Amino acid sequence: MDNETKKVPVHRNLEENVDYMRERLGVDKSFDVIHMDLEYAGKKMALFMVDGFVKDDILHLLMKLLSRLEPDQLEPDPLEKLLKTHLPYIELDKSEDLDETVDTVLAGPTALLVEGIRYAIIIDARTYPVRSPDEPDLERVVRGSRDGYVETIVFNTALTRRRIRDRSLRMEYLSIGRRSKTDICLCYLDDIADKSRVETLKKHLKKIDTDGLPMAEKTIEEYLCGRHWNPYPTIRYTERPDTAAAHIYEGHILVIIDGSPSVMITPATFWHHLQHAEEYRQKPLVGAYLRMVRFIAVIASIFILPLYYLLSTSPDLLPETLAFIGPSEDGAIPILIQFLIAEVGIDMLRMAAIHTPTALATALGLVAAILIGQVAVEVGLFSYEVVLYLAVAAIGTFATPSYELSLANRIFRIVLLVSTAIFGVKGYVAGITIWIFYLVRIDSFRIGYLWPFFPFSARPLRDIVLRSPIPLKNRRPTFLNPQDPDR
Repeated sequence: MDNETKKVPVHRNLEENVDYMRERLGVDKSFDVIHMDLEYAGKKMALFMVDGFVKDDILHLLMKLLSRLEPDQLEPDPLEKLLKTHLPYIELDKSEDLDETVDTVLAGPTALLVEGIRYAIIIDARTYPVRSPDEPDLERVVRGSRDGYVETIVFNTALTRRRIRDRSLRMEYLSIGRRSKTDICLCYLDDIADKSRVETLKKHLKKIDTDGLPMAEKTIEEYLCGRHWNPYPTIRYTERPDTAAAHIYEGHILVIIDGSPSVMITPATFWHHLQHAEEYRQKPLVGAYLRMVRFIAVIASIFILPLYYLLSTSPDLLPETLAFIGPSEDGAIPILIQFLIAEVGIDMLRMAAIHTPTALATALGLVAAILIGQVAVEVGLFSYEVVLYLAVAAIGTFATPSYELSLANRIFRIVLLVSTAIFGVKGYVAGITIWIFYLVRIDSFRIGYLWPFFPFSARPLRDIVLRSPIPLKNRRPTFLNPQDPDR
């Protein structure tokens, strides 16, 4: 109802249309918004475009063709003649709403207004500044494709279609943001994905009411997931087209956002964040080994520090064969404080590395590892064992494929460490139990976060723990409710 009242029809009087467009686009106030008054075939025309979004050579060609027209060549229907004969370009459209035309021009296409025609002709001859589709830093593989998503939605949809030439592949367009008008694309296989889940996701996206999406996919995630205090990600991100394609074949729904190289995969369980493309680039046995190593690393990153603290402060829990665990001599600072200082120090180092130029990153690492670490041990701030176990935990954290999951695990590790320090064995056991129950209660678009561990399903659990051969992997996960699981 609101959209109907906001419509501003295109008038036959060109001056009225031009005045409205100039005011709404701020032609006199923004140097990059261009307005050109033209006259072809005896008719006055006006072009509106944004400098930097337009392919100059295409517009020059179209203007050259229009300049050769005679007045009788646009009769009897000038609009049809222009669209079907005299503007030989693929991406042409028309709009009878000036407000919609203004939004279209701001998105990149060019608007052509013609005297006596009650439609604006939209010429989508736009181009965007874009980087090359290089391999993403967070998802590198030894063997495999080296292309990755970029910040332009059209490039990303093309990279996806290149790998999925299925006639049922759907790319549905949405626009979110009252002011930003950000382009969104829902990508799925129409004959595999659960249609009710597609409609639900579409409905939730349309309900997003905000000025814009400054953080792109992260802004959308906060609207979709809702639990702002939940550190664990319920949406998986990927910058690899092959990873995205594999999930589409399974029945997942992708959300591609213009301006971000990260594609959202929905729904996603806890185990999806522990999978990596490298496992499927190797033989099944090698891939299964790599996955087990990754699981061990993630488990160690969460539990090894609290467990070491518990055993070092309660020697009676240790058998004689493990009596060596624990610091050989008490330091000047309690072990708990050492761990907390080191945790904060690692995060400081990580943030410093992000903001450090690449040429200086190696030097920064050497300063942190040799000078700060070695001196801290020698002056008694840290013990050697604290540095050892903290290094193991840090390696496990960085071995987690999902950056969001690694941060969530780090927060839980600190909570479990403090709980163990306060309550001892009871705190350690209770902390792990509460953590498991907390993960069980999380859902990702009405899917259990720990599926198939809870609710239990034997065959999918085996496929998660062990990297299954590709023929077996073609079985689609039942929790996605695919229309034909075995097709």
